[in-house]
Amino acid sequence: MTAAGRALSVEVCTEERAFAELAGEWDRLYRACPSATPFQSHAWLHSWWLSYGHPGRLRLVLVRRSGELVAAAPLMRVHHPLPALVPVGGAITDFCDVLIDAAAALQGAGALADALADMARTALVDFREVRPGGAMERVYLCWRGPRHRVRDSVCLELPAVPMGELVERLSSRHAQRVRNKVNRLARLGVDWHEVSPDEAGDALRRLLALHRLQWQGRGMSPEHARPRFLEHLVRSVVPMARSGEAAVTEFLLDGEVVAVNLNVVSGRLAGTYLYGFHPRLREERKVDVTAMLLHASTERLASGGGPRVLSLLRGDEPYKYRWHPEAVPNQRFLLARRRTAPLLAAAAGEAAARHRAKQVLRPNAGPAGRR
Repeated sequence: MTAAGRALSVEVCTEERAFAELAGEWDRLYRACPSATPFQSHAWLHSWWLSYGHPGRLRLVLVRRSGELVAAAPLMRVHHPLPALVPVGGAITDFCDVLIDAAAALQGAGALADALADMARTALVDFREVRPGGAMERVYLCWRGPRHRVRDSVCLELPAVPMGELVERLSSRHAQRVRNKVNRLARLGVDWHEVSPDEAGDALRRLLALHRLQWQGRGMSPEHARPRFLEHLVRSVVPMARSGEAAVTEFLLDGEVVAVNLNVVSGRLAGTYLYGFHPRLREERKVDVTAMLLHASTERLASGGGPRVLSLLRGDEPYKYRWHPEAVPNQRFLLARRRTAPLLAAAAGEAAARHRAKQVLRPNAGPAGRR
């Protein structure tokens, strides 16, 4: 295969050790892909694989031009409920995508599509949770077999502006209540600071301890209590904090850490991934925790001059709508060959049925949030 006079080569990596050794190349490609989110960083994906991957199932599609990595699709093989190739990252990853160097966008997308077609002879390509504008959209457009695009999880997004500007988006009555709550933080003496990368591991352990306390007696995600989740979070976020792709913020009251928040950060987007707080902060001190977290996050983003969007990530919990966010649905791409078209039809039918069920249940359901 050639592009602009230079050869493209494609390989499929299946070895965990080789995945680890790709860190330098992967990070260069990550920086060259404008749509990449922190969940496509090598630190996040490789750490996820160490905690959640299964031997023999790794399928990294790597496209090189004159030896340089210009596109990559981090996939794994699953057998249930259907034989499929799905993104590395699983349920704890809010955005999945491929990586394509902007300087080789068309050729890289075409090469990934051809490679995936070769791999889809016996399995469906089921690529979930792609943010609008993601690089996987180009692969989908290059696909020459049966394909289908459906709506996936909803993410709620706010502009990355100072707290004062966020408040101006609200009704006058609600805006005044928020100003009072923000002023209350100062009166109580709530302070916050971003921890250093060297301190991030301990801060993340405190985050999960507070998160368990916050959800005590209620429906916390079971995964957040498992050792593998903590191991993944520390192993991935510490290097991400060093590279500016993550920020861990601690909140103190009377000298005690009462809340910890984890944001992920890329050139275009920052996202509130997970937080934990002591229940007495809300019950005894009457602190609006969401306003506190947003105040700290927007303060950091406004001073950094980087991302244009503050995403509340997946989940459309009612409390998020108080801030008048924009609902931005992720995308799910189903790709098949003619012989695997029945798998595509089955997956599309299941997705449609789940969507209908959610529409029926929504008026009666107030889903508990991950965060």
